[in-house]
Amino acid sequence: MADIFDVIADGTRRDILRLLLDRSSAHPSGSSVSQIVGELGVSQPTVSKHLRVLRDAGLVAVREEGQHRYYSLSTHPLDEIDAWLVPFLETDDETLAAAATGALPEQAVHAADVVGRAAASAKHALDSVLRNLPGRP
Repeated sequence: MADIFDVIADGTRRDILRLLLDRSSAHPSGSSVSQIVGELGVSQPTVSKHLRVLRDAGLVAVREEGQHRYYSLSTHPLDEIDAWLVPFLETDDETLAAAATGALPEQAVHAADVVGRAAASAKHALDSVLRNLPGRP
């Protein structure tokens, strides 16, 4: 299995994950390849190739219905990224002072982007769990 960091390093795959996350509440049964192609404006073979990589990494689940496949986000593999990021979330006074002045180093800007994406994925996972609790509409 590919390293999760290698899998999400590709911009098109991140775009697919973001699209599936954004569509998950309106389309809980998943999105078809043609819907993803239409939204992203990327060719069908390219989308299919990236979906295969994401599926192999466990980041998307596929549901077959006749000749159609519907993809949905699976956030469990992102736990590895969360675990890796946690040590970087500890801040010291110097880092806080730099943030207050807006003078963040490039590494901090990148880390903030990654953390933001991970937080959005974690929120989606929590929302999914809460939706599936017994007694919830």
